Amino acid sequence: MKKISVMLPCYNEEENVEAIYTAVRDTIVQQCPGYDYEILFIDNKSRDRTRELLRKICAEDKHVRAIFNVTNFGQFNSPYYAMLQTTGDCTVSMCSDFQDPPEMIPQFVREWEKGYKVVIGIKSKSKMNPIFYAMRGLYYKTIRKMSRCDQIEQFTGFGLYDRSFVDVLRNLSDAQPYIRGIVAELGPERKEIEYVQQKRRAGKTHNNFFTLYDAAMVGFTSYTKAGLRLATFGGFLISILSFLIGLVYLILKLVLWDEFSAGSAPATIGQYFLGGIQLFFLGFLGEYVMAINARVINRPLVVEEERLNFDTEEQPGETEQFIEKVYLARRIVRGGGSAEEIAAATGFSVTEAQKIYAEEQKLM
Repeated sequence: MKKISVMLPCYNEEENVEAIYTAVRDTIVQQCPGYDYEILFIDNKSRDRTRELLRKICAEDKHVRAIFNVTNFGQFNSPYYAMLQTTGDCTVSMCSDFQDPPEMIPQFVREWEKGYKVVIGIKSKSKMNPIFYAMRGLYYKTIRKMSRCDQIEQFTGFGLYDRSFVDVLRNLSDAQPYIRGIVAELGPERKEIEYVQQKRRAGKTHNNFFTLYDAAMVGFTSYTKAGLRLATFGGFLISILSFLIGLVYLILKLVLWDEFSAGSAPATIGQYFLGGIQLFFLGFLGEYVMAINARVINRPLVVEEERLNFDTEEQPGETEQFIEKVYLARRIVRGGGSAEEIAAATGFSVTEAQKIYAEEQKLM
């Protein structure tokens, strides 16, 4: 019997967590009766009663698992990490606030059974704030034009992913995983299904300008060179323009020595203009530096505080330790190490070490 995993990230969702559990469970049981299932919640250090309710759900239903993070690891790392912990033949990733409709799960499964390894939801409309929706649409179009790979518009990560693609995610060594870009860049042929994004069932959204800006910068720095190229060409054009303006002023002064008085206004305006341009591009370059820094440090995606309803023979953190060993192996390859060094440092067999070595060499 095939198994469907449903991954639900949550943060302060006490008003939604029981309802989304019931909706997902009933949808699978009633409309996908021929499948086993698991529902995996990952809690990003909620401050309300979310964890209390998850403990209650896990105690009543062994199909439900939960991971509690020691702190809030952000809107990308936590769900990405949870996907790596699923055990199903496919994994459905969706929000806990009902913006992603649970009734689409059977549609995803049907397309998956037709052979698609990735089936994703594309927002055709949204019942949320129209301003935010329009801003997101503009962002998607911008990054799609600037990206080195064909990005997917109005895609938030909501969709079904075959186990083979989840295994690809497990083999990536990325401290800032951007699932929307990874699906576009590394995903196999996919099926796109349009849907209307619903309003939150209850509670307030935790997104604000800063979280949206952070998400936008992760996408830009991971999949575009636009900031760097803009700084280069923009600086060049401004230099040419400044030179031409200066040349015009010089000619006017030489020709009309007594009549022409430039004054200090052009110099002051030019100084502030160039200063503002420089600060803007320094900040933009800083975003790339921060992204590089995060990847070089290569911290773990998530640090767990507790697991609920995972198999008793599976020791807490066992999967996490395996992932860390893979990360270590990849760092050894990038540092010029050999397969034998990987085996010695991680405990992998020589065959496993050689496989990791070969895969990483292809990516370098």
